Amino acid sequence: MKNASAARLAYILALLGGILLVIFGLLSLIGVSVVYFGPFFYVAFAYYSIVTIICGIIAIIGAKSVTRLVWAIVLIIVGIIGGGLGGLLVIIGGIIGLILEIA
Repeated sequence: MKNASAARLAYILALLGGILLVIFGLLSLIGVSVVYFGPFFYVAFAYYSIVTIICGIIAIIGAKSVTRLVWAIVLIIVGIIGGGLGGLLVIIGGIIGLILEIA
Protein backbone atom coordinates (compact mmCIF):
# COMPACT_ATOMS: atom_id res chain seq x y z
CA MET A 1 0.00 0.00 0.00
CA LYS A 2 2.85 2.39 0.78
CA ASN A 3 4.42 1.74 -2.61
CA ALA A 4 1.19 2.56 -4.42
CA SER A 5 0.83 5.91 -2.72
CA ALA A 6 4.50 6.75 -3.19
CA ALA A 7 4.28 5.75 -6.86
CA ARG A 8 1.24 7.97 -7.26
CA LEU A 9 3.13 10.86 -5.62
CA ALA A 10 6.07 10.36 -7.98
CA TYR A 11 3.69 10.30 -10.95
CA ILE A 12 1.93 13.49 -9.87
CA LEU A 13 5.20 15.32 -9.21
CA ALA A 14 6.70 14.32 -12.56
CA LEU A 15 3.50 15.19 -14.43
CA LEU A 16 3.09 18.55 -12.72
CA GLY A 17 6.76 19.35 -13.28
CA GLY A 18 6.44 18.47 -16.97
CA ILE A 19 3.40 20.68 -17.36
CA LEU A 20 5.21 23.55 -15.65
CA LEU A 21 8.23 23.07 -17.92
CA VAL A 22 6.05 23.32 -21.01
CA ILE A 23 4.19 26.38 -19.69
CA PHE A 24 7.37 28.19 -18.63
CA GLY A 25 9.05 27.30 -21.92
CA LEU A 26 6.12 28.70 -23.91
CA LEU A 27 5.99 31.86 -21.80
CA SER A 28 9.72 32.32 -22.22
CA LEU A 29 9.43 31.85 -25.98
CA ILE A 30 6.62 34.42 -26.17
CA GLY A 31 8.53 36.84 -23.95
CA VAL A 32 11.66 36.58 -26.07
CA SER A 33 9.75 37.32 -29.25
CA VAL A 34 8.37 40.53 -27.73
CA VAL A 35 11.68 41.93 -26.42
CA TYR A 36 14.36 42.48 -29.04
CA PHE A 37 17.95 43.11 -27.95
CA GLY A 38 19.70 41.68 -30.95
CA PRO A 39 19.70 38.59 -33.13
CA PHE A 40 22.09 36.58 -30.97
CA PHE A 41 20.16 37.29 -27.78
CA TYR A 42 16.95 36.08 -29.42
CA VAL A 43 18.55 32.88 -30.73
CA ALA A 44 20.07 32.01 -27.35
CA PHE A 45 16.83 32.41 -25.40
CA ALA A 46 14.73 30.81 -28.12
CA TYR A 47 17.03 27.79 -27.96
CA TYR A 48 16.64 27.59 -24.17
CA SER A 49 12.85 27.88 -24.50
CA ILE A 50 12.65 25.10 -27.07
CA VAL A 51 14.86 22.81 -24.95
CA THR A 52 12.63 23.48 -21.93
CA ILE A 53 9.49 22.67 -23.93
CA ILE A 54 11.02 19.42 -25.23
CA CYS A 55 12.09 18.44 -21.69
CA GLY A 56 8.55 19.14 -20.47
CA ILE A 57 7.02 16.95 -23.17
CA ILE A 58 9.42 14.11 -22.34
CA ALA A 59 8.56 14.49 -18.63
CA ILE A 60 4.83 14.37 -19.37
CA ILE A 61 5.25 11.23 -21.49
CA GLY A 62 7.55 9.53 -18.97
CA ALA A 63 5.52 10.40 -15.88
CA LYS A 64 3.31 7.35 -16.33
CA SER A 65 6.33 5.03 -16.17
CA VAL A 66 8.19 6.82 -13.38
CA THR A 67 8.56 3.62 -11.33
CA ARG A 68 10.61 1.90 -14.06
CA LEU A 69 14.37 2.20 -13.68
CA VAL A 70 15.11 3.61 -17.14
CA TRP A 71 12.34 6.20 -17.03
CA ALA A 72 13.28 7.29 -13.51
CA ILE A 73 16.84 7.98 -14.67
CA VAL A 74 15.57 9.72 -17.83
CA LEU A 75 13.27 11.93 -15.75
CA ILE A 76 16.09 12.89 -13.40
CA ILE A 77 18.27 13.90 -16.37
CA VAL A 78 15.39 15.76 -18.04
CA GLY A 79 14.71 17.63 -14.81
CA ILE A 80 18.34 18.68 -14.56
CA ILE A 81 18.39 19.90 -18.16
CA GLY A 82 14.99 21.61 -17.91
CA GLY A 83 15.80 23.44 -14.69
CA GLY A 84 13.57 25.76 -12.71
CA LEU A 85 10.63 24.80 -10.54
CA GLY A 86 9.25 22.31 -13.07
CA GLY A 87 12.63 20.64 -13.39
CA LEU A 88 12.89 20.37 -9.62
CA LEU A 89 9.52 18.64 -9.40
CA VAL A 90 10.52 16.23 -12.17
CA ILE A 91 13.80 15.46 -10.38
CA ILE A 92 11.99 14.76 -7.10
CA GLY A 93 9.46 12.53 -8.88
CA GLY A 94 12.28 10.67 -10.63
CA ILE A 95 14.18 10.16 -7.39
CA ILE A 96 11.07 8.79 -5.67
CA GLY A 97 10.49 6.46 -8.63
CA LEU A 98 14.13 5.37 -8.55
CA ILE A 99 13.94 4.61 -4.83
CA LEU A 100 10.75 2.59 -5.36
CA GLU A 101 12.38 0.60 -8.15
CA ILE A 102 15.52 -0.16 -6.19
CA ALA A 103 13.70 -1.02 -2.94
